[in-house]
Amino acid sequence: MTYNIEKSLLEILHKISFDHNFSILEAHTDCDHVHLLIDCSPQHYIPDVIKALKGVSARILFKIYGDKLRRQLWAGHLWNPSYFIATVSENTQQQITEYIMRQKER
Repeated sequence: MTYNIEKSLLEILHKISFDHNFSILEAHTDCDHVHLLIDCSPQHYIPDVIKALKGVSARILFKIYGDKLRRQLWAGHLWNPSYFIATVSENTQQQITEYIMRQKER
């Protein structure tokens, strides 16, 4: 992922979180995946949160970067349909934050 695309993606994800009333506390991209630490209320239905993040970001990025982005992607898809979710307690939040931050250092 190029720097401009990565920067745009993170800005878009933060805008989506604002529009849907949840917060992205930490976010980093790697060459083929994104790590997010999200703070949302129990009323948020997690599959809908993921659907909004993936669907809206894909539409906007393809509108901005179009063919350039499709050439970099496997089969022209921005997102894999799978994702991993884990809940975080106050005791583990710092560990998760540090893990996400280290992903950029690799």
